[in-house]
Amino acid sequence: QVQLVESGGGLVQAGEVLRLSCAASGSISSIAAMGWYRQAPGKQRELVATITRGGTTNYADSVKGRFTISGDNAKNTVYLQMDSLKPEDTAVYYCNAKALMRTLKYDYWGQGTQVTVSS
Repeated sequence: QVQLVESGGGLVQAGEVLRLSCAASGSISSIAAMGWYRQAPGKQRELVATITRGGTTNYADSVKGRFTISGDNAKNTVYLQMDSLKPEDTAVYYCNAKALMRTLKYDYWGQGTQVTVSS
């Protein structure tokens, strides 16, 4: 009922910038919050940043001051601006949507986009 498509990943050097995009389609009105998670090889998936429908944001300590999450409700799109990238930011980044439909909670995930930061 909700489809998510990420884009914007790539290979960059440390200190450079990337902007990720996540476009949502389907039952858009059911989405209460969206966010970005990442998973590095051999490691657990971790929260990067979230944003609610009303614009409240939350960040992992490791990205505070460097990453900015934003949303464009008119375009049904969430962005992650990543500045001052570090090699430890290398991971597959997944877009997430938390939806409420008929009192049931759902989690939706995009296919992921690879971010690789070289030293």
